[in-house]
Amino acid sequence: MGGDSIVARRRFDSERGRSVQTDAAVPLGTRGRPLRAGLVISALGVVFGDIGTSPIYTLQTLFNPADPHPVPINRANVYGVVSLIFWSVMTIVTLTYVLLVMRADNDGEGGVMALITLVRRLGGRSGARVTAALATLGILGAALFFGDSMITPAISVLSAVEGLKVIDPGLADFVVPLTVLIIIGLFSVQRHGTAAVGKFFGPVMVVWFVVIGILGIRGIAGHPQILRALSPTYALEFMAGHFHIAFFALAAVVLAVTGAEALYADMG
Repeated sequence: MGGDSIVARRRFDSERGRSVQTDAAVPLGTRGRPLRAGLVISALGVVFGDIGTSPIYTLQTLFNPADPHPVPINRANVYGVVSLIFWSVMTIVTLTYVLLVMRADNDGEGGVMALITLVRRLGGRSGARVTAALATLGILGAALFFGDSMITPAISVLSAVEGLKVIDPGLADFVVPLTVLIIIGLFSVQRHGTAAVGKFFGPVMVVWFVVIGILGIRGIAGHPQILRALSPTYALEFMAGHFHIAFFALAAVVLAVTGAEALYADMG
C-alpha cells in the first residue's frame, strides 16, 4: 500500500445491536487531503449556511420596532436576549445534535428514515404493529422536515432582506420582490444537487464566517461587558422578569436554531 493510510470500515451488527469493526479497509491515497478540504468547504455551504446566518436576523427580528411584540432596547434586555440565543444554540445544536443525535447514524447515513431503520435494527424482530408505528413516525418526521425545508428559505431570506429597511426606509417596497428573486435563484441552483450548491456557497460561507468573526472580535473589544451574556442567569432573569415579552420573543429565538436538522439529515 506504500505511504497510503488505512481507514478500517465499520458495520452494524444487528444481532448484537452495536457497531463492529470489519477486516475490510479503505486505502486513502495522496488525494485524501484535497478531498477532505473540499468536503469541509462544501459542508459549510450546505450544512452550516442556515445556522451561521440565523442568529443575525434573529436579533433584528427581536428588537424590530415594527414587530407586533418588540423587545425594548436596554442593557438588561440585550444581555437577556443574547444569553437566550447563546444557550439555545448550545443546547439544541451542540448538545442535542452534535453530541447526541449525530452519534446515532445508520452506517454513516443520517436522516429520519435512517434513524427509523436503526431503531428497527436495535429492536430486532418486531410485530406488525411496531413496524407500522415506526413507519408512521418515519413518514411524519419526513413530512415535518419537508415542511421546514419549504418554510425556512422564505422566512430566512425575507428576514435577511428586511434589513434593507434599516438602511433606507424607502427600500421597503423592494423587500418582497427581491426576496422572491433570491428564492427563485436559490431553487434554480438547488436542482443541480447539493454538490453544486456546496461549491458555490462554500467559499461564500468561509468569507462570511471570517468577516463576522472579525466584526465580533472588534465588537467584543469595544464592549467586553457583552461577555456577561454568556451567563445563563441573564436568560433566566429575562424570562422571569419579562415573561409577557419573553413568551413572544421565544418564537424569534427559535429562528436562531433553524437549519440544525441539516447536521443529521445531510450525513452520508
